[in-house]
Order: sequence, then C-alpha cells, then structure tokens
Amino acid sequence: MALTKSNRRLRIKRRIRKVVTGTAVRPRLSVFRSNKEIYAQLIDDLTGKTVLAASSTEKSVASDKGNKVMKASLVGKLVAEKAASQGITSVSFDRNGYLYHGRIKAVADGAREGGLNF
Repeated sequence: MALTKSNRRLRIKRRIRKVVTGTAVRPRLSVFRSNKEIYAQLIDDLTGKTVLAASSTEKSVASDKGNKVMKASLVGKLVAEKAASQGITSVSFDRNGYLYHGRIKAVADGAREGGLNF
C-alpha cells in the first residue's frame, strides 16, 4: 500500500488522539490547516461538543494584511481571547497530525501569548 501524505497524516492523527483528550475544564485545542485558511476549535470530548471556534475567515483576522503565518498567530490569539471570556485557562493541544512548525506552531504561540496554558 502506498503511503500518501494524507494517509500518513491520518495515521499520526490517530496516534495522537489516543493520548490527547478534552474535558469541560481542559478542552482540546484542535487545529485544521487548509491551503488558504487555518481553523482552531476547543472541543469537550466527554460531551462531543465544540466549545468555541476561530478561523482566519473571521472578519477581525481576514481584514488584516499579512502572510498565512501571521494570520495563524492572530487565530491563536483570538481563540485565547474567546476562551478567557468563557473562563477557560488551560487546554490540551491537538496538532491534528500536522508537523509542529510553521502555521501550526504560530497558532500555538499565539494562544500562549493570549494567556492559554498547554
């Protein structure tokens, strides 16, 4: 079986999800990266609900000029800001099978700057 990029990412994702789970007190910060945009959401795995979400398509982020890494950092800060308004201070980071560099790292760093603890 040929191991395509997407199959490889899914195998890594399953391996990560065995360990990383989210609760109401410490939700899972899941990051999805497409070619143009980046999306982040806080998930409570016990109830199967998304607590909150942020993406680079939101007006506050999309209106800013800059490259995709800068927008990813803004998405991380936006997630942290929304989480603080709901009283969430710590999260479990789920890189979703992506390598921890570039835009994924920018989201994590932005969330840390915004006040979230990993």
